[in-house]
Amino acid sequence: MLAAAIQLTAGPDSGANFGAAVAAVREAADRGAALVVLPEKWLAIGGAQELRPVAEPIDGPLVERLRGLAEELGIDLVAGSISEGPGVAAAGGLRVVAGPGADGSPDERFFNTSLHLTPDGEIAAAYRKVHLFDADVAGRRYRESDAERHGREPVVSRLVRAPEFAIGMAICFDLRFPDLFRTLASGGANVITLPSAFTQRTTRDHWEVLVRARAIELGAFVVAANQTGVHADGSRSGGQSMIVDPWGRVLARADEDGADIVFAELDLGAVATAREALPVLSLRQPEVYERPVGDGLLG
Repeated sequence: MLAAAIQLTAGPDSGANFGAAVAAVREAADRGAALVVLPEKWLAIGGAQELRPVAEPIDGPLVERLRGLAEELGIDLVAGSISEGPGVAAAGGLRVVAGPGADGSPDERFFNTSLHLTPDGEIAAAYRKVHLFDADVAGRRYRESDAERHGREPVVSRLVRAPEFAIGMAICFDLRFPDLFRTLASGGANVITLPSAFTQRTTRDHWEVLVRARAIELGAFVVAANQTGVHADGSRSGGQSMIVDPWGRVLARADEDGADIVFAELDLGAVATAREALPVLSLRQPEVYERPVGDGLLG
């Protein structure tokens, strides 16, 4: 199966961002990709000021257009991530209800949500980002939790027309938390989709190391679509979107700068070979990891 990771820059004009994303998805499909992954927050990036104008529930018009695009092109589309607005939303049997805040008042923050849309135009799965980017990098403070809520559920979704491919869904900062990825592998994932907006600094120093590490640990493909360039809020993403095989080899990589699409064939035989050679998942000893730390002395 041919997979594609799309690299874009979310600028201040959400309409232009939408047009660029649709054009890139069409190009990927025209070039034969059956699985296409957009980056994180490709419609708008930033805090509440930038996200509020584009936030909507997953039964809203944005997702309706994306569902139609996936159906028209006959592809599985992991639609990067969108800002899912609070309230009650229902689509394809999925729903989310905004819960109370810490003080009991309604929580009006958004979810950072990645959707798997099928060639039939259905929503197969919705993953809400579990780990929010609250960090200080290169003199800039990032606090995603000011505008966004934590997701609470790992998600694995099978491709409808190729059910042997099971995608474990993650978003950006999740990459630093291997426990989530082990859970996805335990749930049957053999391909990880990773829409991202990694900062330029962390892309340069950490991105490839972490993407390859997750692929090696799980014996799975990773399709990692990153943003690039300067955004409306002044932040900068580092590009280098890539597809990595289960042995940790980089099959395709974009440059740091500029919009791009990278492609690679995903052969599940490579997953079987890697997991047979290094059966890490089956050799785990979870009962040991859960024990209190001791001194190792007998007696």
